[in-house]
Amino acid sequence: MTSNFKPTILLCLLITAALLWGSCKKDKNTGFNVDAPVQFTAFNINNVAAEINQQTGQILVNLPFGTDLTSLTPVFNLPEQASVTPAAGQKLNMTGAVTYRITNGNVYKDYTVLAKIVPPLVSFVINGVAGTIDQESKSISLILPDGTDLRNLKPVIELQSGVQVAPAANLAQDFSKPVAYTVTQGNLSVVYQVNVISNSISEYAFLGLATSRAAITNPDEKAAADWFFTNYPTADYVSFQSIESGRRLSNYRVIWWHFDSAQDLPAAALSTSVVTAFKTYRAGGGALLLTTYAARYVEALGVVPAGKGPNNVFGDFGDTAGFVEANSNWGISFRTREQHPIFQGLETYEPGKAWLLQKGTFRKNHTAWWYVNEWGGYGDGAGWRAQTGGVNLASENWDDALNGRVGIAEWPSATAGNVVIIAFGAYDWYSEPLAGGSTNNLYLANIKKITKNAIDYLKK
Repeated sequence: MTSNFKPTILLCLLITAALLWGSCKKDKNTGFNVDAPVQFTAFNINNVAAEINQQTGQILVNLPFGTDLTSLTPVFNLPEQASVTPAAGQKLNMTGAVTYRITNGNVYKDYTVLAKIVPPLVSFVINGVAGTIDQESKSISLILPDGTDLRNLKPVIELQSGVQVAPAANLAQDFSKPVAYTVTQGNLSVVYQVNVISNSISEYAFLGLATSRAAITNPDEKAAADWFFTNYPTADYVSFQSIESGRRLSNYRVIWWHFDSAQDLPAAALSTSVVTAFKTYRAGGGALLLTTYAARYVEALGVVPAGKGPNNVFGDFGDTAGFVEANSNWGISFRTREQHPIFQGLETYEPGKAWLLQKGTFRKNHTAWWYVNEWGGYGDGAGWRAQTGGVNLASENWDDALNGRVGIAEWPSATAGNVVIIAFGAYDWYSEPLAGGSTNNLYLANIKKITKNAIDYLKK
């Protein structure tokens, strides 16, 4: 009896212990809940539904213009038994990001809420061209086709619902100057500044016969253009065709025409509309740099009196025409003009004298200067100045008194833009690889320096 009882008691005790252990484990896990939901299922402010990104926890609410962000009460849906901070129904200053934390069971999730004001002005269009709107700075900019008359334009303005604008969208405005538009909703107003131009905003331009810079074929003009756009990378190329079609020049401070292709000026430069455009440009203060045969343009534009343009124009043309000067460098004298800004920083071989073209280079000697002391009735430099209204700045290197030739000159004016010409045959941008001539002109740096000095001087 005794020996059979003990095993039975032991078995009962083991079963009881197992049941108790299982019961305890179940009770312990009942209080640890890692599966409770912790997500906003809806979020809105002033009845505007938010965009909720459940992965990143970002909540974005785009509120109408005029909303006061300093006192907003978000409304949201929470999972059952979840709590949240800040609490529901609490008014918040939402000028910056606000963080919400949802807690449920033993887990939580954070959300970052950002309230943004929808800009009141949606679009601003003139003649089918949409303006670029900077909502931060409240500025609008438009670039219209060249030649557009800015003085009487009617914009098309798209606004958010309930927003008013003044001046009214259906009123034409003079956009040749900035125009301010005030948009208003309720007691809140902001002002947008509108700037319209019908041309590039660059201050520099390179003028040419080709329809584009890429279409320039004359090697001397191409070399000059390549240097120019390297040193003035925001500059524009302007063709005579575009001016004929109404392109406005008034935004430019300096226009450079380097013409090496022919002794005679092209018909495109002499049309009535183009000449009028350049006269208007100068009258408004625009400056011109005219080099090589372009120096002849001073007569067509009325910079000098009729018949007083360059009187000694020559040079070689053709694929192989020209020569190598084997024995002498070609240079200039600017004695008595050493302090002029155009000559600063030149490499000189004597005071007031500099080389432009190295001996041993092939040259076509394209020249359009004034032969002063024998032709034209000028007599000397003083006579040339009196009859042309210009200031002679440089002659050939042998002419220290500047009485023999005029190869660099200017026409400053109190009422119009300045004009500078450079007309020496030594002003040669491209050394042809012909007749064994060197293609490396040691003094090309002086040509570049004079040109840059002239452009920068004209801009002031």
